[in-house]
Amino acid sequence: MLKQSLQQKLLQKLSPQQIQMIKLLEIPTIQLEQRIKKEMEENPVLEEGKDEEELQENEEEEISEENLENNIDEFSLDDYINDEDIPSYKLSTNNYSKDDKKEDIPFSIGISFHEHLQNQIGLRNLTEKEEVLTLYLIGNLDDDGYVRRNLEAIVNDLAFSQNIETDEDELIEVLRIIQDLEPTGVGARNLQECLLLQIESKDLEIPEIKLSRKILKYYFNEFTKKHYEKIITRLDIAEEELKVSINEILKLNPRPGNSFSDSSGVIQTLVPDFILENNEGKLQLSLNSKNAPELRLSYTYTEMLQSYSHKSKSEKTKRDKEAITFVKQKLDSAKWFIDAIKQRQNTLMLTMNAIIEYQHNYFLEGDESSLKPMILKDIAEKTNLDISTISRVANSKYIQTHFGIYSLKYFFSEGLQTTSGEEVSTREIKSILKECIKNEEKKKPLTDDKLTNILKEKGYEIARRTVAKYREQLNIPVARLRKEL
Repeated sequence: MLKQSLQQKLLQKLSPQQIQMIKLLEIPTIQLEQRIKKEMEENPVLEEGKDEEELQENEEEEISEENLENNIDEFSLDDYINDEDIPSYKLSTNNYSKDDKKEDIPFSIGISFHEHLQNQIGLRNLTEKEEVLTLYLIGNLDDDGYVRRNLEAIVNDLAFSQNIETDEDELIEVLRIIQDLEPTGVGARNLQECLLLQIESKDLEIPEIKLSRKILKYYFNEFTKKHYEKIITRLDIAEEELKVSINEILKLNPRPGNSFSDSSGVIQTLVPDFILENNEGKLQLSLNSKNAPELRLSYTYTEMLQSYSHKSKSEKTKRDKEAITFVKQKLDSAKWFIDAIKQRQNTLMLTMNAIIEYQHNYFLEGDESSLKPMILKDIAEKTNLDISTISRVANSKYIQTHFGIYSLKYFFSEGLQTTSGEEVSTREIKSILKECIKNEEKKKPLTDDKLTNILKEKGYEIARRTVAKYREQLNIPVARLRKEL
């Protein structure tokens, strides 16, 4: 049965310029230069260089009325989400040209970890089936060099996708071939197996090596939980013997895949978006020069449009009209892009200046304890910008200061009040926690309860579970796992 009904729908409208702005605002400086080059490759009307005001004014007078209707149309939010309707050159944010400076873009080095293993397989005397299975298993290794997948699942994959019949026993034999490759430890199914492969490749006649193997093979659970007393008791050894053996284990590599090279073979150089200078107590902010390129409309194309415009309707051929339409479209696109770049610059500077003003004392000296609690909403209110805009500015952006290069995200943190009523940043609490743990007695590390009490003595009323949360955010293990002999 068909029914008719009325519905109200709130639809946010985004103009093409807003879409350009959203896309450009998110990308960091290192990608902006390539984004501009890509736009210039796609649009011959766009050029590098300063624009002449008089020429720009004349050009705007000539074409502003004719382009007015083209600029009125707006996109809905659905249109924005559906990027297929927008030309790819307006969306691309990660394009790199062969002409770019080597130090400014990611570049490839050597061969990948998986290629390194495959090259070694080529030197082995294997049957055709062994080689196929070995290469397939190498393809299933993760970046750390482990086989994380269940062997039974791999057996099924080989049967369905490769039409190869095998079983787990045969795969285990093939896995032993991989585990004999370099780097040692590769092809393990878990951390214990990885470390055992490495320790067994050493001279087991050496007492500490032999003991290390015994610990890894039979007391791995106690070792990972740092239950050293249990190991000493069960193996009937001295504390010094255990200490020497554990030092041998700590020399092993738990991630052999990473020891060769990054699996992607890519190195990313950090380029700051902002530069902050402290001139005798006066903070001066500027954009990285690559963040503020000079762009203009091509004189050739603007003059071409003017010459066509001077023709009467009877003089204009079909080709002339097509040329006029093409040039107008390219001019519109170029003007939108130039405007979006300028808006990006203004938004970046407005946001960063607000952050500096909010955290002025910190930026003077770089003292972390001077960082005030600050959330996205605080900067949104200071700038009259939307919170989502502030988030886009803070994402993947960096500032170079006289005390180092920092991500903009670093300056944002929640706050809490001390017993005296003073509001402090959670970053300050984490800094105190880090310092306490750094200076703790390693044989008797501080528990979360003790850390909570220390903070309370300093005037920070924080629950134990909150201390545990901050400790985890700092990637610091629990006291038991920090214990040393």
